[in-house]
Amino acid sequence: MARITLEDLERLGEEPAAAGGDGVDSEDDQEEQGRLFAHWEAVASTHRVSLPRDMAGPIAQMARHNQAREPVPYVSLSQHGKCEEAAYEERRYPAGKWACVTKGEPMYEQSISMSFMKLMRYICKENSVGCYLGMTVPVLNEIHLTKDETELEREVVTAYYLPGEFQQNPPVPMDPEIHITERAPLRVITRVFYGMTTEETILREINLFWELLGSTDTVLRETYIVASYENPSIPQRRNEIWFICRAE
Repeated sequence: MARITLEDLERLGEEPAAAGGDGVDSEDDQEEQGRLFAHWEAVASTHRVSLPRDMAGPIAQMARHNQAREPVPYVSLSQHGKCEEAAYEERRYPAGKWACVTKGEPMYEQSISMSFMKLMRYICKENSVGCYLGMTVPVLNEIHLTKDETELEREVVTAYYLPGEFQQNPPVPMDPEIHITERAPLRVITRVFYGMTTEETILREINLFWELLGSTDTVLRETYIVASYENPSIPQRRNEIWFICRAE
């Protein structure tokens, strides 16, 4: 899925509404699907991402189901406030099955866009059960810093949590680049930020979080997670930086 900048969407507002129910597309449905695709294609081009024509169907289907999103389960361990707001939160996520794609494109936005296009196809139909699986949030992007901690490594792992009904028996992806992985329980310290996610904004948010958290050796310094909760068409979309706690 292409990433959309704030500048794009301050003018465009929300993306066009998706067509109606499933089944055989009417002429109006096809026209609406075409408008959706053109919208995403224009935005994708600003991030040097080519949007294949076969993404028109998954884009329309995801837009139709945009309000039905299952949260990834977790337990809140503690919240730390600052000025009456939660500055950061410690959480524990249970073990679970995730569909993962790894990319190493020149730009962070390119890697996550190309990975999520693959996951969109898997979610919508390109799976062994041949049906829409359902969207879960957040989608995770695991990143690594260079040794001097000034840049992101190119390789990014994008992960989609399998909905509860598919956790025991995950549908098999048709795309060999998608791997179903059972991830171990994870304890993280999280902080919310809003807007677009680029290498520059991510590095800034990591540095701000370290300033807030202070010196500690309880979390990893080389690996982080960027959690995305909302459709990229939302200008002030919610994201989180996750600091990964070391095993106890």
